[in-house]
Amino acid sequence: MSNSTENKHIAVFAFPFGTHVIPLLNLVIKLAKAAPHCSFSFISTEKSNALNFPKPHIPINIKTHNISDGVPEGHPLANHPIEKVNFFLKTGVDNIHKGIQLAEAETKTRVTCIIADAFVTSSLLVAKKLDVPWIAFWPPVSCSLSLYFYVDMIRQHHANCDANATMDFLPGLPMMHVVDMPHDLLFVGEKETTFSRELVSLGTVLPQAKAVVVNFFEELDPPLFVQDMRSKLQSMFYVVPVSFPTLSVTDSSGCLSWLDTKSSRSVAYVSCGTVVIPSPQELEAMAEALEESGLPFIWSLKENVLPLLPKGFVERTSARGKIVSWVPQTQVLAHDSVGVFVTHCGSNSVTESLSSGVPMICRPFFGDQGVAARVIEGVWETGVIIEGRVFTKSGLLKSLNLILVQEEGKKIRDNALKMKKTVEDAATPEGKAAHDFINLVKLIFTP
Repeated sequence: MSNSTENKHIAVFAFPFGTHVIPLLNLVIKLAKAAPHCSFSFISTEKSNALNFPKPHIPINIKTHNISDGVPEGHPLANHPIEKVNFFLKTGVDNIHKGIQLAEAETKTRVTCIIADAFVTSSLLVAKKLDVPWIAFWPPVSCSLSLYFYVDMIRQHHANCDANATMDFLPGLPMMHVVDMPHDLLFVGEKETTFSRELVSLGTVLPQAKAVVVNFFEELDPPLFVQDMRSKLQSMFYVVPVSFPTLSVTDSSGCLSWLDTKSSRSVAYVSCGTVVIPSPQELEAMAEALEESGLPFIWSLKENVLPLLPKGFVERTSARGKIVSWVPQTQVLAHDSVGVFVTHCGSNSVTESLSSGVPMICRPFFGDQGVAARVIEGVWETGVIIEGRVFTKSGLLKSLNLILVQEEGKKIRDNALKMKKTVEDAATPEGKAAHDFINLVKLIFTP
């Protein structure tokens, strides 16, 4: 492909929040290796780029450029992450255009295509102005894509029903509850924010993309959902989610060597991601359940949260429990000793759990996590939503016993292993994603 890609210059715009950047960067790495003579400009905030670059496995034809995060100088940031998101999105077209100027000035080559996280919708307007293809990347849980084409129906249902009311009009998805919906999608009137307006616009923005690239396996998605989305988009490609090479990960926390001492499928791995911290009441309930269960566990928990745990809990459980501030999650989930994942249902966590055949106990907090939890329980049947959707001592104990101990949980355990096999098959050169990636490359690089 060298002759056809030498003058190609792809600008990539990240959504620099949560875990959105990593899967987009993984996609760009795959593209950069497929087209080594093409230039890729990865454009994000200074903080985000500093966190993800440089790394030795990133191809030399990927260069970074920094744009504004939109936060006013000296502004006292609130703890809520949505405020940072709103500041960034408010920078709009001008900020995106500045990124293009920086990229073109360094490469001396005009941008020929824009790939952007779907949440950075301003990049579509810039692509139109430059008259180049716009390709949207969808890192959230794949099935959540459906929500943005049925916003009016969801909002109407929300206005007329309580949080436990069910919705059966999303093609291919299991029976959803109002409470499963992203909160920002339900904001109307004065409650609307820049971010919520961005989300609501996706149903009209995404059909304008030359393609929408989904960070998941088509083989795992409900066929009716896939059919419905393909009918609404110009093209939809699935790209196999990949992780950075395991050789670059060090086991500084000692989790893997600790797991080596435990029996097969016996350990509960607990992590609610990097953004959310459960309430003090939920943290206490989680600790009490883990202690009473008698099960070995690894708990990924920031050090500043440890004082919120019950007095003496760490000491009393030290013989069978390991609490660390950082975990090599992909490797931990892939370890034979891990039998269940207590998770917030972030998209990366869900994919890694499915890929490793580990059942899940779901406690969704925000965004697409409620949809993910419902699909885990209702479509794949590889886990359960915790009783009441909040951590209680009795609820967590009940779920742990079901999946790790009781015969009743055998179906869930077996289904998780079946999902692992499906993922392994889907990731082969014969899988649908391999074909989709070839078509994506053609779309980007063919004149």
